Amino acid sequence: MNHAITARRVAGLACAMLTLAAAATPATATAATSKVGDVQRALDVLARTSGVVGTIGEVYLDGRRVGKGSAGSRLLDGKGGRIPADSRYRIGSQTKRLTATVVLQLVKEGKLGLEDKLSDLLPEVVSQDAVERADEITVRQLIRHTSGIPNWFTPKLVDIYDFTTYYPPIELVKKSRSQPRTGEPGEKYFYSNTNYMLLGMIIEKVTGRSLATEFARRLFVPLGMSRSYLPVKPPEGIKGPHGHGYSTDAEGKVHDMDRLNASFGHGAGGVISTARDISAFSRAFHQGKLLPPALQKLITDPPENTPAPTPMCGGDPQLQVTAGGAAGFTAVTVSSTDGRIQFAMSTTTSNQDPAATGRAINQAAEAVLCPGK
Repeated sequence: MNHAITARRVAGLACAMLTLAAAATPATATAATSKVGDVQRALDVLARTSGVVGTIGEVYLDGRRVGKGSAGSRLLDGKGGRIPADSRYRIGSQTKRLTATVVLQLVKEGKLGLEDKLSDLLPEVVSQDAVERADEITVRQLIRHTSGIPNWFTPKLVDIYDFTTYYPPIELVKKSRSQPRTGEPGEKYFYSNTNYMLLGMIIEKVTGRSLATEFARRLFVPLGMSRSYLPVKPPEGIKGPHGHGYSTDAEGKVHDMDRLNASFGHGAGGVISTARDISAFSRAFHQGKLLPPALQKLITDPPENTPAPTPMCGGDPQLQVTAGGAAGFTAVTVSSTDGRIQFAMSTTTSNQDPAATGRAINQAAEAVLCPGK
């Protein structure tokens, strides 16, 4: 995977939710530059990309906001005015980093083991025949996407335009059972939202509390992420004024994806946050305030058997990208690996060309974080 938000990384967004994995880079520290480009100008350019409805972003240096911007519109066809720059938005698969962090905190506390078997932690996946070979799959493999469990979120298994039906996590996991395994347990990397749906369920089983509660008590409250939350049932959605994304179905009908089914998120991609809040998480994560280095590497080390990533900005500053999205939106956070600088942005869209959107987002990020390069 590429550090940048390239066409290859974003190509799955049009037809499937939460398909972006976190881009991984070595966790060695480097001094973040204090020079940043004009955020508003970069977003103005991004908003002129075909299919972009609106975009917002904020850049932080040492915890202080040093730039912000909003371009395009809150609703389709230029309606609704601009999106407030501090609006909430869906962070999509960036949620996976939060889920993995909580799981690894439980490992640190001795409440969970990396080699614990899925069948022991969640006996219901065996009794309900939800996961094949659950007695061989470990917590480590779920975190690293090497379990071989197929992805439940594909167009042939779920309807992204079903905005009202509540699906318990175990029911979505069961949907993956009809698909062939992607490899032997621990053998190779294959990105699957099912892994992180299961990790969210494990958190709930081990702690006896909901995933939303654990996110709040372990991350949102301690880090001052006061406007972040995890919706779990429809019609829960984004609170306050925010950008709306759109998707056109096979019959040509345009759907406002603001109503995206909260069931489809959970530990795989459900968190709603703000640029300020997700920057606070990213800063604490990279500064080693949430996990010891050995456990943090399980999240940041590049996936097994994948090409070495190409560094954004030529590696100066050294940056890491996390991204997430679905039909109608893409959310990206770029952070220096020493945690000093973050650029968080959300882009709402109305087309099925995520590759073009990805290239434009990449260009906006580079214009802000490495101006002149």
